[in-house]
Formats: sequence, structure tokens, C-alpha cells
Amino acid sequence: MIPTSSQDEGPKDVPAEELLSIGQVSERTGVARSALHFYEEVGLIASLRTAGNQRRYPRHLLRRISLITVGKQLGIALSDIKRALAPVPMDRLPSEEDWIRATAQWKLVLEARRRAIEELENRLMGCIGCGCLSMQACGLLNPADQLSRQGSGARRLDAED
Repeated sequence: MIPTSSQDEGPKDVPAEELLSIGQVSERTGVARSALHFYEEVGLIASLRTAGNQRRYPRHLLRRISLITVGKQLGIALSDIKRALAPVPMDRLPSEEDWIRATAQWKLVLEARRRAIEELENRLMGCIGCGCLSMQACGLLNPADQLSRQGSGARRLDAED
């Protein structure tokens, strides 16, 4: 048993085999130590501290860190990942029910992204098909360049139709 403490709780004893150093976590997950520090800073993961003030991560956080990595690879914002993983506890081994709750939230995030990508694809295919570089067809979607009043850059994808 290793005596540890967290910011939220007082001291507690944790079996040594259940705790990993930041180097071990970095090696096992392929995530840089600096990224692990950042994830902890923004509340995506949590560590315990030894009596010598060294970070120790519960072994069960490896799955959580791996899911964060996959989400980032898919281009999902860390804020969305954090929201999706909110039902999964960090202070104990998550149960199947915890993961089911998180999966339901994660699925909502992915479905919203899928709809946005499909909408972008539909609009892109419409632009390619109409040859709107002449601005004749764009006059139908954006007469007199009305969207320019909203500022520069793409406007139609986020706009409510």
C-alpha cells in the first residue's frame, strides 16, 4: 500500500500495483507527459500524489486516456470528450453502467458530428455541381452577397436554415 492524497479527498492507501507513474502511463498510452499534465489541468484525468508529491495514476485511467486519444484523432474537441466522459468516475474502477452512460453521451457527440459532415458534403457537392465560380448559382443561395454582412469566412454550415 502506498499512502496517497488527492486534491478532493484526504489521504488514502492504494495498492502499489494499481498506481502508475507518469512515465509508465506515457509509455503505455503513447501520450506525452506534457499532454498528461494538460489533461489533468483541464479535468480530463486525475492523479493522486505520493508523500513525496509525485503523481501517480490509477491503472484504470489507461482506458480513459486511450479514449481521449482516439477522440482527438477523430478531431473531437477536448471539451466534447470531457462532456462525454463525465459519467465515468476517475476515483474508482468504472462499472459497466458507468461506461454505458458515457457511451450514450459519446454517441450523441458522434451523431452530431456525422450530421455536420453530411451537411458539409451535401453543400460541397452542390457547389461543385453548379459551377458557382461564375456567381450565377450562388446568387440563388446568397443574393447580393447578403452573408458578407455576418463577417468573413464560411457562414452557411452553422446557419439555421
